Order: sequence, then structure tokens, then C-alpha cells
Amino acid sequence: QVQLVESGGGSVQAGGSLRLSCAASDNAGYYCMGWFRQAPGKEREGVAAAYTGASRTYYADSVKGRFTISADNDKNTVYLQMNSLKPEDTAMYYCAAVRRMCGSWYERGDIYDYWGQGTQVTVSS
Repeated sequence: QVQLVESGGGSVQAGGSLRLSCAASDNAGYYCMGWFRQAPGKEREGVAAAYTGASRTYYADSVKGRFTISADNDKNTVYLQMNSLKPEDTAMYYCAAVRRMCGSWYERGDIYDYWGQGTQVTVSS
């Protein structure tokens, strides 16, 4: 069982930045690590994903060019650097993991086996 713990959420004004972290308890393998978000009344959205065993990354069109996902394998941690934040980025952000390479399916939450508890991001205008 892999445990994921997110941190780094908070409140920021539009145009600001935040960095989310997701620390995984398992350092014995490689995982596809995804970031998802869900705003009240909206469906869950896959935001970005990265495979801890390689450098390829995936991004939703809504965040491309503003968000950057990266992995520190020594620390078993995945980061989501969020720049140029917009009010529509306001949501609960979740980290997820599955022990396989990432692919074009990265936005499908049903494929991930492990989930964190979430961290709130609020962007005010």
C-alpha cells in the first residue's frame, strides 16, 4: 500500500504562484504520478502527470504553459509548480499514483490505484 501526502496548497491572488508537493511512501518502484483537481459542482480533471522513471510529462490544455510537473526520485516526491494562476484554477488538488508508465490515459482517474487526501488551492481575482 502506497501512501501519498500532498502539501503546498493555499490562497493566492490571480497571477500568483504556488507549488504543490506529493510525497510517496514507496521508494521501491517507478510510478505514474498524476495531479487532479475538482472544483465544487464540477467533474474531476486530470491536470498533469509524470513518470518517476523517465522525464516525459503530460499536461491538460487548460494548464499547459503555466504548470510544471517534476519528480525528485531521491525524495519520492512529485511537485506541481503552478504559475500565472487564475480564479478558475480554484479547486481541491489531488495526487494519484499507479505503478506503470504514464500514457495518454493519464487523465483517467479510474486507472490510478493510490490517492492522497487533497490540498485546497484558492485563487482570488
